[in-house]
Amino acid sequence: MKSYTISKSRFAISGAISVAVAALTFTLIHDIFISDIWFSLALMLVAGGLCGACLGWSFSIMVRSSSLKSWLAYNLIYDTMFLVLALVSLLVFSPTMPMAALMALNGPPDDLIAQALPVTVIFTVIMAVAISAIYGFGWSRLGASLLTSLVLVLLLGLNVSVIGLVSIPRGSWYLVAEMLGLILMLDLAYAAVFVVLERTSLLNGTLDQQRNLV
Repeated sequence: MKSYTISKSRFAISGAISVAVAALTFTLIHDIFISDIWFSLALMLVAGGLCGACLGWSFSIMVRSSSLKSWLAYNLIYDTMFLVLALVSLLVFSPTMPMAALMALNGPPDDLIAQALPVTVIFTVIMAVAISAIYGFGWSRLGASLLTSLVLVLLLGLNVSVIGLVSIPRGSWYLVAEMLGLILMLDLAYAAVFVVLERTSLLNGTLDQQRNLV
């Protein structure tokens, strides 16, 4: 039991550390191709640290055998969650704000986020149940997937949840693709650094061996 507990803690710590490199990569790419966001790096590190720790910790709970394939698949599931959230927003909501008005805001679209919040919460709970079912439903898995889903949606997905509330001209859809692409890029960088930090566990199936000892 002791080894398994240490492994969960280590995976959470590795997840949080991996975000530092991922956030730097994200900020650099955003600066080169979009705009300067270096001023928000500290906030991104804190928010990203929570996301990374939750992903690493919940992975150690959800999977039966740690491997490179299972780690990449786990990240892909949560990447898909953001895409599905965007589709749900488009299907459920009707536009209430022009794209130009959204771009003119000096901060997040709080009114739109509040309007979308009930659907966002329901979606997040349903996704958490679905993710836990993929790995074999259990209360510990449900709790892990629910916490991870909530953290990811609250810190990364609220702008995604309001897509359906924005009137987007045909020529501006690239901005939506850009936003989802940046989320994917951030996760790819995070997942890659995590692989480097946890290469022994991912290549040797450490979690599976430790569970057999419990």
